[in-house]
Amino acid sequence: MGRVSEVKDIEVLALHPRVHDHATLKSTRTTTQEKKHWKRNAGCASGCELKKDFNDIKHTTLSERGALYEANRCLKCADAPCQKSCPTQLDVKSFISSIATKNYYGAAKAIFSDNPLGLTCGMVCPTSSLCVGGCNLYGAEEGPINIGGLQQFATEVFKEMRIPQIRDPSLPPVSSLPESYRCKIALVGCGPASISCATFLARLGYTDINIFEKEEFSGGLSSTEIPQYRLPIDVVQFEIKLMLDLGVKIHYGKELGRDFTVQQLHDEQGYKAVFVGVGCPQPKVEPMFEKLSESQGFYTSKDFLPKVSAASKPGMCSCKSQLPQLHGRVVVLGAGDTAMDCATGALRCGAQRVFIAFRRGFTQLKAVPEEADLAKDEKCEFLPFHLPKDVIVRDGRIAALELYRTDYATDGNVAIDEDQFSRLKCDFIISAFGSQVASPLQTAMHPLLFKKDGYADINYETGQAKGVDWLFCGGDTIGNGMTVEAVNDGKTASWHVHKYLQSLHGATVPATPQLPLFFTAIDAVDISVNFAGIHFPNPYGLASATPCTSADMIRRSFEAGWGFAVTKTFSLDKDLVTNVSPRIVRGTTSGPKFGPGQGSFLNIELISEKTAAYWCQAVTELKKDFPQHIVIASIMCSFNKDDWTELSKMAAASGADALELNLSCPHGMGERGMGLACGQDAELVRNICTWVKAATDLPFFAKLTPNVTDITKIAKAAHEGGATGVTAINTISGLMGLSSQGNPWPGVGQEKRTTYGGVSGSATRPVALRAVSAIARALPGYPIMATGGIESADTGLQFLQCGAGVLQICSAIQNQDFTVVQDYITGLKCLLYMQGREDLQVWDGQSPPKAVAPGKPVPVVGRGLPKFGEYNEERIKLTSEFCAESDLLQVKPARPAPPPAKAIPQVKDQIARAIDRIGTYNQLNNKEQVVAVVDSETCINCGKCYMTCNDSGYQAIQFDKKTHIPTVTDDCTGCTLCLSVCPIIDCITMVPRKTEYVPNRGIPVTSS
Repeated sequence: MGRVSEVKDIEVLALHPRVHDHATLKSTRTTTQEKKHWKRNAGCASGCELKKDFNDIKHTTLSERGALYEANRCLKCADAPCQKSCPTQLDVKSFISSIATKNYYGAAKAIFSDNPLGLTCGMVCPTSSLCVGGCNLYGAEEGPINIGGLQQFATEVFKEMRIPQIRDPSLPPVSSLPESYRCKIALVGCGPASISCATFLARLGYTDINIFEKEEFSGGLSSTEIPQYRLPIDVVQFEIKLMLDLGVKIHYGKELGRDFTVQQLHDEQGYKAVFVGVGCPQPKVEPMFEKLSESQGFYTSKDFLPKVSAASKPGMCSCKSQLPQLHGRVVVLGAGDTAMDCATGALRCGAQRVFIAFRRGFTQLKAVPEEADLAKDEKCEFLPFHLPKDVIVRDGRIAALELYRTDYATDGNVAIDEDQFSRLKCDFIISAFGSQVASPLQTAMHPLLFKKDGYADINYETGQAKGVDWLFCGGDTIGNGMTVEAVNDGKTASWHVHKYLQSLHGATVPATPQLPLFFTAIDAVDISVNFAGIHFPNPYGLASATPCTSADMIRRSFEAGWGFAVTKTFSLDKDLVTNVSPRIVRGTTSGPKFGPGQGSFLNIELISEKTAAYWCQAVTELKKDFPQHIVIASIMCSFNKDDWTELSKMAAASGADALELNLSCPHGMGERGMGLACGQDAELVRNICTWVKAATDLPFFAKLTPNVTDITKIAKAAHEGGATGVTAINTISGLMGLSSQGNPWPGVGQEKRTTYGGVSGSATRPVALRAVSAIARALPGYPIMATGGIESADTGLQFLQCGAGVLQICSAIQNQDFTVVQDYITGLKCLLYMQGREDLQVWDGQSPPKAVAPGKPVPVVGRGLPKFGEYNEERIKLTSEFCAESDLLQVKPARPAPPPAKAIPQVKDQIARAIDRIGTYNQLNNKEQVVAVVDSETCINCGKCYMTCNDSGYQAIQFDKKTHIPTVTDDCTGCTLCLSVCPIIDCITMVPRKTEYVPNRGIPVTSS
């Protein structure tokens, strides 16, 4: 036989990285030709290639992978400027924090609580001039967070959960509310402003809310004028459905001015309050175009965009419209967002070239970058400093457009230069010069008054019409043209409608608005737990660490929603300590990561510097003010019976619900014969627990150190000594790092000395999970408080399923603040709710399966072709051919209504749920093997799977020289390294092996 160390599979290794021992040489001409093959940024489809292609084109759209990456970049700043820049005051850092922990329901809840059209706004908001414009990461090289994309992602995931909205269960039921809540309320127009206003009024408890809509469909401009490729109709319908869940009624085919007036609604039909949200439906048209018609090639944006929507939004209306039949050259007049929609829409209607002409310079383009960039990508031509002079019509059709040249005058205004003009050949003109409320409609809105600028005259702080206390208005009608501004107008008006209606009945409302939040059945899930004879309102508590440095911090944590807290460890006065500094440093386990989201911390902080008297008084005060919350006193002594007896009785007398015996602090205290010095010896632990058991009837828990060979022996000793339960684990003893000069960090004093400190954070989670599960296996049913790397509802659930009953948290708070508990609460409620829904069992936690996952649509043609060079050109060609033949109005089969949730599991049902699947290696089945499969459609051709398989695996992946598509060979052993390093979620999956696995023994086993 040959040499076993000889390199084999030369063909497989052909593209594998190698160490260079000389410079690489290739001619520029060769590289110029070769780079075309690999080019990914050559641009998207343009011109006729886009005909009838209404797939999502937004740059901001994110898949789950992109959303998690982006959310974890966010700093979650204090007094976040992004929130201050959002008209609806979205708690941006809160919803992004939830996305970062894969609590997508928690994120959606935060969004919909302040913005009932949160998904629409995530898709169409000009975030660069709103929230993103205030992002503090503009001050760093990597740039601001894609807030709109994150908002879209979270709300799209929630949309796929198919869960109705309900009123806040803690509010009085509608049936018990006074007569004032049954006042008739009318809203005119079913656009964003009215939907928002009606939603908040319904959340408040009003039961007779009626929207009058002139069309046979709802959504306003979201349906009629924002194209399908930016805002799909099913998104609009989803948000309207959430409003209807609360009992709001929509009356279709009811037009203001034709069927009723605003005054009639109030005087004749008995509506006590009226909100007007009809927008500005009349286009502004230059005199030179007034006699032109669509048959001649002229459209206004108010004509063109609704026709495009009617022909491309399946299910919006019952008509079977056709797209406007454009061809040749199209000129769009205007520089706003609407003009950009007209331009990109024209390409999808058959235009070969599109020109966008506007009077100002390119640097003063009115359209936001999100819109303008799309038009640029699709190769629309921009013509700045141009204003229409005259239109040329030949044989009844538009033939050309004459344009003046404009420029900035000395006063900064745009002026026409009549000596310069040009003629531009064109076949169609689309005017996007804005819109207005025409005189007849203004009359129908009486007593609403209008100003000289054409907008309604209202109180902008309340939305109330001047001089008419029952009339309110918002949206385009008052000059707020953004969707999110209209939503906020409706939100603002809702509170003042409420205030007005209550005043009619002699009732008052709080001076500070208190609009109810968004709720679903998920929020009604009970996550309280009875643990060790104590009732915990939720399983989340503060560990005995820096978040419990003082009593006022524990008070603030309870106000934020934490279920319990373990005080900072205190001792008898004779054992008081003084800390050194620096003493708490970021970990290096996540590489050079700076800012929040640290994977670990190291500390050399000792126990509390405060006296036992301080902590006993603090416990007494906290229990008096927060009787439903659990306060656990953490105590520490040396191996001295009298000391443990004295301190235990003192802590018990303070009114604590339980005690935690700190037998595990890994630094400093051990040198004093305390902490680790006791906790590493089973006999000492047993004796200390026996002493405390004799001193008090309170439940008590021994806090265990992981710095032992077998933690179960220590847990058994605590159990034998009478401990109610144990806490696992304290920090892991470690040395975090040294500088290149050999200086440790933290380095104390001028000598830069250090000691082994306690490592905490998510880096310790595998050790903590092992400890908790091992104790649960060794002592079934024994109460365990878990701590060590819990940073989300998802990771907390893992500890519960490994045998813990409640969860202590520290490092996650160090990374953020006390409010993270709300993310954990909603996350756990959602995970439990999803376990009760049969149709959601295919989800991985809150991560949706591929079939409904957000992100760019998966192509139905060209599958398997790489997304670069000539392959991408072929993809564009195939997609164009497919779209040209597609039926845009084909309505997807309706998904069946979600089944009612069965009995929702409780926290107690999760405890030790996974224990029977954790055991010894010999219990594993080596007959049921898996192999890797690569999805070439989602693969980005990076070759990471190929490299790890070659240098750390089994050389079982081939990497194509031309396409860079990896292919798994029959040599795959199912080790799963490739999946572990793949940067794309679900690109590689492990599937059952169809043939028997025969290990490669290298040298065959001899028969003897």
